[in-house]
Amino acid sequence: MSDEQAALRLPGVRSAVLSWHEHAAAADTVLLDGFHALKHALRFGADVHVAVSSDKDAVLRLAADLAPDLAADLAVRVTQVPAAALRELVARVHPTGVAALAARPGRAGRTAVLGARPRQAPVVVLDQPRNLGNVGAVVRLAAGFGVTGVVTTGDLDPWHPNAVRAGAGLHYATAVDRTARDDLPPGPLYVLDPEGADIRTAELPDDALVVFGSERHGVSDELRAQATALVSLPMRPQVSSYNLATSVGMTLYHWSATSRSPLVPRRP
Repeated sequence: MSDEQAALRLPGVRSAVLSWHEHAAAADTVLLDGFHALKHALRFGADVHVAVSSDKDAVLRLAADLAPDLAADLAVRVTQVPAAALRELVARVHPTGVAALAARPGRAGRTAVLGARPRQAPVVVLDQPRNLGNVGAVVRLAAGFGVTGVVTTGDLDPWHPNAVRAGAGLHYATAVDRTARDDLPPGPLYVLDPEGADIRTAELPDDALVVFGSERHGVSDELRAQATALVSLPMRPQVSSYNLATSVGMTLYHWSATSRSPLVPRRP
């Protein structure tokens, strides 16, 4: 019997692997892939079912350097498993060698956060996004700027593992949901469009829904027709477009620089 086979027989390891398989089968389970995803999920209240690593000592060293507030929790929470076992649990092992499973926040709670009024920070709306990595990057921006949340329309699930990986687990720091165009949260629609007014001349209300289309197709005619205002980002002639996450970052920076909302992040 190899050392890895023997390790799998240890009660704690066997229990963690069985727990992983049990929770992975649930529809509302979220994969937290890597140290930063687990770190952020824990900081923002995720219900983490199980966490495993092929090198727990390395994880705890990362915690000591990057998240001392979580070091004690991670020392108890993370179970060391053989590298081969981790490769069987996740399709692609993160370079930090740690993965976890957590519960997706309930839909009712996310809807309530997004729809609550008065709203002191915008909601980012991604109209039929095409790239899960971009969706995750936008969630990370939304969390960093402290906006109310991110709503997507279309077929992509914003809680897909690739989006959560790109968002570094910050889906738990803001409200992330998918809905039909006619079920968007209430609020004025500010649509990013090349024909809109220069965003530098506009003030985005704190309760705005700020709508972005895909890089190829833009915002749908349906939402464009409902817009309270069309706004555009400054761009050099003959340049076709910005990356979606870049556009969101520029827009949220403009909001944060012009808003008096108490939710705008400030230097301590």
